[in-house]
Amino acid sequence: MSDASFRISRRGFLNLTALGAASAAVSACSTTGPGPEPVQPPPPAYVEPPLGDYETMYGAASDNGFDLPAIPVNKIDHRFLRQIVPDPTGQRPGTIVVDTTNHFLYLVREGGQAIRYGVGLGRAGFEWSGDAVVQWKQKWPKWTPPDEMVGRQPELTQFSAKNGGMPGGLKNPLGARALYLFQGNQDTLYRLHGSPEWWSIGKSVSSGCVRLINQDIIDLYDRVPNKTPVVVTADIGEPVADMPERRAIPIDNGVPTGSILLGPVRRITNEIF
Repeated sequence: MSDASFRISRRGFLNLTALGAASAAVSACSTTGPGPEPVQPPPPAYVEPPLGDYETMYGAASDNGFDLPAIPVNKIDHRFLRQIVPDPTGQRPGTIVVDTTNHFLYLVREGGQAIRYGVGLGRAGFEWSGDAVVQWKQKWPKWTPPDEMVGRQPELTQFSAKNGGMPGGLKNPLGARALYLFQGNQDTLYRLHGSPEWWSIGKSVSSGCVRLINQDIIDLYDRVPNKTPVVVTADIGEPVADMPERRAIPIDNGVPTGSILLGPVRRITNEIF
């Protein structure tokens, strides 16, 4: 082997050695051990789906064979139209809270939100407060005025119990839906119900319990699961005091035949369940 060949071979060997060392150095720089677990972002806060525009929510609709007229939303204080608001009640999601002072009904949702509806309150709306449960509900309920009411208003005799009551319909005082509130196994005679008298929402009126616009009671009815807890109070955020000695003024003769039983009622305590 010549000296030139030896020099070339020796130079090639040194070059290969240098390349190998550089490759090993690069490999050593790029190799890391197991690091910390990646931080998972917190789940997004629950956001209630939007309700839509007022013209759609309160537009004319066909429901179970009845044609509901559109509500003139521009003639109603917009505070009393259905909307999503921060929950002021502190109750757990799924609870209905009736604020008799401000004429609002809240359906508490996840994420610190609530759907708020405007209500009108009759005498019965001021005669009872406390905790209850939606035990029965009915679409387009029959209305049977109690005997005491018939005695005061003889023109209602045609709708008395012995005459079969008033069939469900657009002029029925219970409106498109009725939710019947119980304590224990006892009917409180307190109702959340619809009304064709949209102009009475946000006001105190002469009769009824808690009345909602028909489109609103339909919306609430569809959102209410079995045994929904209800709080009726004049002071949102304050402890609720039951007033068992004060009974609601009856609006009807009790739960009508054909109402939907929502399940056995738990024993009511001082705390909402």
